[in-house]
Amino acid sequence: MKTRRILITGASSGIGRALALGYAREGRSLALYGRDAGRLEETAAACRAAGAEIDTTIADVRDRHGMAARIAESDARAPLDLVIANAGVATGLASGQIAEDPDAVRGLLAINVHGVFNTVEPAVAAMTARRKGQIAVVGSMAGLRGLPYSPAYCASKAAVHLYADSLRGALAPHGVGVSLIVPGFVTTPMTARLDAWQPGRVSDAKAAEIIIRGLERRAAVIAFPLFVYYAMKLFAWLPPGVIDSAMRRFDVTVPQTLEREEP
Repeated sequence: MKTRRILITGASSGIGRALALGYAREGRSLALYGRDAGRLEETAAACRAAGAEIDTTIADVRDRHGMAARIAESDARAPLDLVIANAGVATGLASGQIAEDPDAVRGLLAINVHGVFNTVEPAVAAMTARRKGQIAVVGSMAGLRGLPYSPAYCASKAAVHLYADSLRGALAPHGVGVSLIVPGFVTTPMTARLDAWQPGRVSDAKAAEIIIRGLERRAAVIAFPLFVYYAMKLFAWLPPGVIDSAMRRFDVTVPQTLEREEP
């Protein structure tokens, strides 16, 4: 199936912006969602220049009812073939810090977990009614094994990993495919703020290329780089104390998010 109508959340920067640019071409219709009107319009202008038909929506993925209404509007303009739940933030611990800020934790969960639900649920309703379509959820390598310097972020990504896995089996009989995207380190504004070793880091454009290729195959899981993916899988099987001790040897600082639970 050649995807023509695509909705992307978090399209104003990072992987979301790179995906929008990667998909932009004549014959494509993109529904781009974001909170920053200026940056979202910059992305939209670049996509229009590449020949794509673009409509932009200022939306906060934490707003369940608002997202349902806006996604219904986007689908009414033209039926959605692919919805990519990409919007997300990170938070964590500075070197020597013991516990994450509770407000930051809840702000992250509202975006990374509830925001995915708020994006996917309206898409499921529309697509199952037509018995066709594809949903993609952006996870992370951090969802494969807990990291001592970013507990809430790891928990949020583990949650959406299992959500995508569960949806894939539930929706397949109704003609809707589900893909889980598991990126490693990607050059984005988020990773630019991270003070840590970033093995296998790729550009946002390269990440988009890999993701688009996987979505075109309707792959169940799109993970990259593979050596990091399999290493994280192995770490999850090894004795927890050994891995915890090894990870504590790395000096890592993950900036605290300023996001909070309420929009």
